[in-house]
Amino acid sequence: MKKSPEGLADRLKSWLALGKIWLTPGMGVKRWLIGLVTGTLLVGLGFSVFMLDLYRSRPESPVLSALVLSFIPRPIRIAVLLAAGSGLIGFSLWRLSYALLAPFTRGRRKVPEAMAAYYRLGRGPQVVAIGGGTGLSILLRGLKQRTTNLTAVVTVADDGGSSGRLRRSLGIPPPGDLRNCLAALAEDEALLTQLFQYRFAEGDGIHGHAFGNLFVTAMAGVTGNFETGLAEAGRVLSICGRVFPSTLSNVTLEGELVGERADALQRVSGENQITSVPGAVWRVWLEPEDIRAYPGAVQALLSAELIVAGPGSLFTSVLPNLLIREIREALVASRALKIYVCNVATQPGETDGFSVGDHLEAIQRHIGVQPFHAVLANAKPAGSLPEGMEWVGGALPEGRVSVFREDLADGGNAGHHDPQKLAAALMDLLARRAALFPM
Repeated sequence: MKKSPEGLADRLKSWLALGKIWLTPGMGVKRWLIGLVTGTLLVGLGFSVFMLDLYRSRPESPVLSALVLSFIPRPIRIAVLLAAGSGLIGFSLWRLSYALLAPFTRGRRKVPEAMAAYYRLGRGPQVVAIGGGTGLSILLRGLKQRTTNLTAVVTVADDGGSSGRLRRSLGIPPPGDLRNCLAALAEDEALLTQLFQYRFAEGDGIHGHAFGNLFVTAMAGVTGNFETGLAEAGRVLSICGRVFPSTLSNVTLEGELVGERADALQRVSGENQITSVPGAVWRVWLEPEDIRAYPGAVQALLSAELIVAGPGSLFTSVLPNLLIREIREALVASRALKIYVCNVATQPGETDGFSVGDHLEAIQRHIGVQPFHAVLANAKPAGSLPEGMEWVGGALPEGRVSVFREDLADGGNAGHHDPQKLAAALMDLLARRAALFPM
C-alpha cells in the first residue's frame, strides 16, 4: 500500500521533532552517543587492519599506510584499536544509561540499584490486600518492598471526619482510607505521608480537612469521575501498585451492639457511631446490601497468588469489604493462598476481650463461610499498650484453618504490626504454600 505524501510529511516532522529533543543542550546524552559512534569506528578499523594484514603483505599507498598505522607492529596496532574502541563503547554505554535513567531514580539510589529493584519487584507475586484504616497502610508499607504487583482493596464505609464531610457534601466515596494507601505505596512515602496527613487548622470551608482528602477529591473533579481520579492520583504519586475501592456505591455501615442488657441489641447507623456508642459489636451490615463491587477489585482477587485480609478494625475495616457479595464470592473462588492477619491488640469499643478464635468466628458469622487457609497472629507482646487495649491471644478452635504465630508487633508503635516483620512472614508462608497447604 502506497503511503500518502501527507503521511510521509507527518512522519518526517515527528522524526525532526524527536531529533530536536535529543539535541537539546544539557541533556548529557549527545557526548555519549558520539562516543558510541567513535568506539564503533575504532573497532571497525581494528578489524579492517586485521583483514588487510591477513590478505596483503603491505599497504598499497601512503594514505592507506597511515590509516592502518602500518608503522606500528601488527599485533600491537590491532590490539590498541580493538581495546580503545571496546573501552569507549563500554564507557559510553555506561554513562548513557546513567543519563537516561537518572531522572527516574530521583537521586535517592544508584541507577544499577534502581534497575535491579525494578525488575526484582516486577517479578514479585500477585498480592491483594483487603481492609482499610491504619492496618492496611502498615501492611502495604512492608509488601511494597517485595512486589509491585500489589493491589489494595479498600473499604468506603467511612463517614466521619474530613472523609465524611466530603462524602456528604460532594457525593463521592470517602477518600480517607484510600489516601492513606496511596501515601503508603508512594515511592517518597515519608514526605507524602506528612503532606497527605496534614490537616488545616483554620480557614473557612477547609478547617479540619486533610490535604490528602482534598487532593484525591480534586483529582476526581479534574478527571471527571472518582474512579479515574483515583487512578491518576496513583500515577502522579508513582505508587508501587494499585489502590481500588471495594465499591463505588454510596453505602452506610449499620450495626447492632450489645448494651448493658445482654438480651437487647441496640441498632446504630454509620461507622463512626459503631465505634463511639458504648456496647460490644455483635453484627454489622451494609445499607443497601445488594451493591456492585468495583470490577477491578474482583478481577484482582481472581488473579491473585496471595490474598491478605487485615490487619485492621475487624468490624469497620475488614468486614465491610467482605460483606459485598461479589467481593466475597471472588475471595472464595480465588485459587490464591488466603491469609487473615489478626490484630496484635484488641480495639476498645469494637473487639474488647477478643481472642484470635473470636475474630475468625465473627468473620464466619457474618459471611457464612471460612475462606482463609491460615491465620497469622502475633506471638509475643512488644512494649506497653495504651489503656483499654490488651494483647490478642487465645487458641484457635479445631478446624481446617491453620494458625501461625510470629513475632509481628512493632515495639515503637504500641498495638500495631511491624511492616517488615509482617511482610516477611507473609512471603514466607507463600513460599512454603505447597508444603503447608496442599491443594
